[in-house]
Amino acid sequence: MRGATHVRWAACAVAVALAATACGGDGDGGSDAGAVLSASWGDPQNPLEPSNTNEVQGGKVLDMIFRGLKRYDPETGEAKDMLAEKIETSDSQNFTVTVRDGWTFSNGEKVTARSFVDAWNYGASLRNNQRNAYFFGYIEGYDQVHPDKGEQTADTMSGLKVTGDLTFTVKLTQKFSTFPDTLGYNAFVPLPRAFFDDHDAWVKKPVGNGPYLVDSYTRGSQMSLRRWDAYPGPDKAQNGGVDLKVYTDVNTAYTDLMAGNLDLADDIPAAQLKNVRTDLGDRYLNTPAGITQTLAFPFYDDAWNKPGSEKVRKGLSMAIDRGQITDTIFQKTRTPATDWTSPVLGEDGGYQEGLCGDACEYKPDEAKKLIEEGGGLPGGKVTITFNADTGSHREWVNAVCNSINNALDDERACTAAPVGTFADFRSEITERKMPGPFRSGWQMDYPLIQNFLQPLYYTGASSNDGDWSNQEFDDLVDRANRETDTAKAVGLFQQAEKVVRDDMAAIPLWYQNGSAGWSARLSGVKLNPFSVPVYEQIKVS
Repeated sequence: MRGATHVRWAACAVAVALAATACGGDGDGGSDAGAVLSASWGDPQNPLEPSNTNEVQGGKVLDMIFRGLKRYDPETGEAKDMLAEKIETSDSQNFTVTVRDGWTFSNGEKVTARSFVDAWNYGASLRNNQRNAYFFGYIEGYDQVHPDKGEQTADTMSGLKVTGDLTFTVKLTQKFSTFPDTLGYNAFVPLPRAFFDDHDAWVKKPVGNGPYLVDSYTRGSQMSLRRWDAYPGPDKAQNGGVDLKVYTDVNTAYTDLMAGNLDLADDIPAAQLKNVRTDLGDRYLNTPAGITQTLAFPFYDDAWNKPGSEKVRKGLSMAIDRGQITDTIFQKTRTPATDWTSPVLGEDGGYQEGLCGDACEYKPDEAKKLIEEGGGLPGGKVTITFNADTGSHREWVNAVCNSINNALDDERACTAAPVGTFADFRSEITERKMPGPFRSGWQMDYPLIQNFLQPLYYTGASSNDGDWSNQEFDDLVDRANRETDTAKAVGLFQQAEKVVRDDMAAIPLWYQNGSAGWSARLSGVKLNPFSVPVYEQIKVS
């Protein structure tokens, strides 16, 4: 979580990175503002409640049908006011929010201060069991609506007060200078009364306040979104809508793109990276993005959380030949990771190149020695679980296992365990069923070092899927969030990242670029710094 000064330095780093790459499709080619494009997609894990969606596929839709107080600039990542007329504070702990007048939901209901306050209270409530409840944790009264233990004792957070039709106040439990710039995250969007009055109906067909409407959704097949012509925002859709087609195999999506049966694929399969520039020419895009790929561990399993197990985790990391995998499988569209954040932050933003040191280098002899010193692989082997439907994960997980097997001179040391769909994979993770390390990709919610650390490694955090916990790390994060001096805050987060390193809380694999390919019908295709297509800017001829 954070504030204006932090976002400025991070956004500049993203802007510099993006400036070095092309964003294809400049001309409109005689575009048809009413034409609909088709794009590849995967079913989200959960229904599209904003405070219960913390994965990429559901996030894509929320970005299309909602707008919040802030929006992250699709070019730079900077947090800019959207529905916020202003957010004022004199002490970085008490904030007064003024909502812009003239905004409505697509059902005609006016967006007011209560639209935000009711949505945030719903998201925070323990009774509603929302995956993103943690994002409201700094608001006073959160511990009553979402206690760590015992029953919920309040329905609303005492730190949220509606003071007028378009104004409300937020009181935090501590100083948090960067709080306003967290408010572009989808957990903080407003919700209409229809969400609360007929929740079941809303979930079947969500009503938002963004440039698109949900027209229909058939799980496992397609979600159809259409332009909302009365959308009051400045970023109106330049096309008639988007049909998000569900694919369980990225290779099939690429085949459909080449055959003219799909307009946009934003996940180019690894097997096609050597051909894609020849196949698509300037209709292919590959840009830096705030995405990392790691292997997480089930620390809720004593076998992976006993004394000395950090040596096993570090040994596994040293058994992975990242350079060979990124060169041969990903055709250098990935970069071997040397820390747990992303180069898009830049050094001023907290990126620590080389922080991982020898632990992220391929050293098979040392890998074997460390694993033995740590007591050996639990049960004598390791199983890496992943979802097989997106991201060419099967190819790279098999390669990681082969690398580990070669390093340990044991062809049965590592096996790959595919789960058919992303939704099922996420369900097994949230139900704490992982038998060993598992794929854990992270797409930043906002371009700040805090977002690469706190949601993933803070005790009880929303995306801490392995249940890693370290008091020193938590204390450093708390201190960083209270710090109003940007440089000091970054330094504290960097210290916290070193705690992650020392315990090898997760194995960093590589930094990932965003990629997309599209048909000749489209122009104006861009990826934002989160690697998501900027759908509303795409034109269709």
